[in-house]
Amino acid sequence: MTALSATLTDAATMSRRQLRHMVRYPSLTLMLIGQPILFLLLFVYVFGGTLGAGLGGAAGGRGEYLNYVVPGILLMAAASVSMGTAVSVAMDMTEGVVARFRTMAIARSSVLTGHVVGSMIQAMLSMAVVIGVALLIGFRPSAGPGAWVAAVGMFALLCFALTWLTVAMGLVSESVETASNMPMPLVLLPFLGSGFVPTDSMPAGIRWFAEYQPFTPVMETLRGLLMGTPIGGSGVLAVAWCLAIALGGYLWARALYNRDPSK
Repeated sequence: MTALSATLTDAATMSRRQLRHMVRYPSLTLMLIGQPILFLLLFVYVFGGTLGAGLGGAAGGRGEYLNYVVPGILLMAAASVSMGTAVSVAMDMTEGVVARFRTMAIARSSVLTGHVVGSMIQAMLSMAVVIGVALLIGFRPSAGPGAWVAAVGMFALLCFALTWLTVAMGLVSESVETASNMPMPLVLLPFLGSGFVPTDSMPAGIRWFAEYQPFTPVMETLRGLLMGTPIGGSGVLAVAWCLAIALGGYLWARALYNRDPSK
């Protein structure tokens, strides 16, 4: 067996371990997926009529707002799953699981890779559930097959970036409680962007932050792909932000994981 095939085998084993954790602790998965669904129903059925009327579309109202808000809910779902990743990594670190893995004849990278793959699968499941519920309550995207593939790819790239970032947060956290709190700003970023209301309706200072923070171009790209509207330069910015976050998170996580445990 070559070194590459051994590494891939170890990574697959660690990925199965994470999937078994999902099955063994379904309450965590349900909570991470259920939270975005609750926000979707809350904003559509409680605030949707008023907020939709302010969008300026021909239809207006709740249906118009549902089509607008889905990308923001998807990013909230991605951030929620990433929070679970940070908690899972912190549990492995604080309970001595990683210390045991270090003594075994397995590829060092496979431990973190398993967390990333497991989180990605959970995130894609979350996307499917959010889209499914949105369709049931009236979401009507006009995307063709190519646009759907691009939208799924954009969401997957974002999840990949956030997963590596929160893996690093889990590694740097001294407790599970700290790990559960560190990624919290990621869940709030869709609110401070174009996820729930257009940025041009915000005060100047908040509007500046909303337009230039990393989640806004991702949401605008997803919205354009799903609804068949132009995305302009949002697509390039979204990919650039995701690649930068993924690279930064990976390098941070690798440095933390390879540090001397005795220090």
